[in-house]
Amino acid sequence: MTAVTLGMPRARTARSVEDRPANDELIDRYGRTARDLRISVTEKCSLRCTYCMPAEGLPSIAKSALLTSTEIARLVGIAARDLGIREVRFTGGEPLVRGDLVEIVALSREAAPDVQLSMTTNGIGLDKVAGALRDAGLARVNVSLDTVDRAHFAELTRRDRLPAVFAGIAGARRAGLWPIKVNAVLMRSTLADAPELLAWSLEHGVRLRFIEEMPLDADEAWRRDEMVTAEDLIRILSERFELSEAGRTDPSAPAEEWLVGGGPATVGIIASVTRTFCDACDRTRITAEGTVRSCLFSDDETDLRALLRGGADDRQIGDAWRAAMWNKQAGHGISLPEFVPPVRSMGAIGG
Repeated sequence: MTAVTLGMPRARTARSVEDRPANDELIDRYGRTARDLRISVTEKCSLRCTYCMPAEGLPSIAKSALLTSTEIARLVGIAARDLGIREVRFTGGEPLVRGDLVEIVALSREAAPDVQLSMTTNGIGLDKVAGALRDAGLARVNVSLDTVDRAHFAELTRRDRLPAVFAGIAGARRAGLWPIKVNAVLMRSTLADAPELLAWSLEHGVRLRFIEEMPLDADEAWRRDEMVTAEDLIRILSERFELSEAGRTDPSAPAEEWLVGGGPATVGIIASVTRTFCDACDRTRITAEGTVRSCLFSDDETDLRALLRGGADDRQIGDAWRAAMWNKQAGHGISLPEFVPPVRSMGAIGG
């Protein structure tokens, strides 16, 4: 068995960028501006989804290497106040396994009162803390759910926890964390379940989005010619539902919307591989260890944790972040023959 690691990205310290125009926002060389911050709070997770983590999980990051709640909030404040960020989403791993998550949200809300705070979660345990997260300032959640078939869920996630996910979604709704979006990764093993998942989503009033599987699995089993495509999904869903393309309501949004039965209900499809949207990407990412990652598929990371702990002021941290994003690559190039998957898997990056 091949040992699984968290990967060794090309970590950089702060860099000056002489050709970057004077602009406080997170612009890059290709005319894009990052408005959406994804910040991972942990690499740990309560599930072991085959497209993300190996069965034994990922190696643990030392607690001292993780950003503290205060450090996370400081970065959120810098992002909102100085860099033009308008939305912050907490990711993992699984954010709910972090014991100080409510504190992270509360401090971030205090640091950035005008920015929407959301979270991507698998929903396990969400019902127990949804109210506290809402009171702390969380606005909504995205829940990862690939199938509503219990046996298939257990096979895909290596855990029999589907009832707990349902409980988490119900708890989030009661707490007012709304709207709820459900993210489903397209897999061969669960493709036949897609119509039932859509029917369930329509019944419960959640917004479903299917996502093409990307080469971000720790087991490195992804193959371009074996993945389920958006075209495959549309064909399966159309056997049960009338679908009509509605396009993108927001040019920077990754999901193409399809009207179901003429609307107003919709289903989103994020075709990350076959219908790329890199030219409109507006995201910037911070890993759990405090490095800026300008793209999911770039192993270049800029270390902000060292600046945070080394006495740097907010301007110095912002300048390092700006430099990292200025050098963002044009796109992921998954379909190119020379494409090489990133060293880090999704579980180590934060989605």
